Amino acid sequence: MLDLSQRVALVTGASRGIGRAIAVKLATQGATVVAAARDDHAGDTSSAIVAAGGRAEPIPLDVTDHPAIEQAIAGVVQRHGRLDILVSNAGITRDQLLLRMKRDDWDTVLATNLTAAFTLAQAALKPMLRQRAGRIVAISSVVGQMGNAGQANYAASKAGLIGFCKSLAREVASRQITVNVVAPGLIDTDMTRALTGGTKGDWSGQIPLGRLGTPDDVASAVCFLASDEASYITGHVLAVNGGMYT
Repeated sequence: MLDLSQRVALVTGASRGIGRAIAVKLATQGATVVAAARDDHAGDTSSAIVAAGGRAEPIPLDVTDHPAIEQAIAGVVQRHGRLDILVSNAGITRDQLLLRMKRDDWDTVLATNLTAAFTLAQAALKPMLRQRAGRIVAISSVVGQMGNAGQANYAASKAGLIGFCKSLAREVASRQITVNVVAPGLIDTDMTRALTGGTKGDWSGQIPLGRLGTPDDVASAVCFLASDEASYITGHVLAVNGGMYT
């Protein structure tokens, strides 16, 4: 069992799906988890963590609101004394073929999926640099590695996360801060359940392991990268995709 006791983690998009699983898994490994989400359902995640014997705090956070991010992270440090783990998970899709894609759909996806990760990391680095320790993990996607028709905005944002994290990893390694990416494949969440039968079938057929992933599969990868066991891993993209793309 990984030991994350005495660690404080902030997880964005923690109200459901992958984000909720990450928050719960970090807490089961001993971390105090600040579960952040734009809606009020982060409280449900927090309640689930507390019911399981973990420590959690829900906070409302719109990751496209840059001043709110600064205030949220400052508040975490004020209340808990430190910030050890940042998981940038919040993300959205606005799928459409490029010729039909509205500029607002491009801007909104990039702002939520990529620019927010920049703002969060910039704010989180302040306490992490003082501590001379920290873990930053961003949730990308197999689509950011291989592309997908109708998802140019989403793919660009998720590919951008990879380049961003690889660059940041080189900047902060001397302070014992690691920066890594988890790139999930097709995961069984509300988002994938909303896919039409044909589309879902086409994607599922590309998975050598023969099944969709679970949010816990992704959460386990994040917990590893957040742990001391991964102290010599930085700038890495950990694919959790069942062999769908290598």
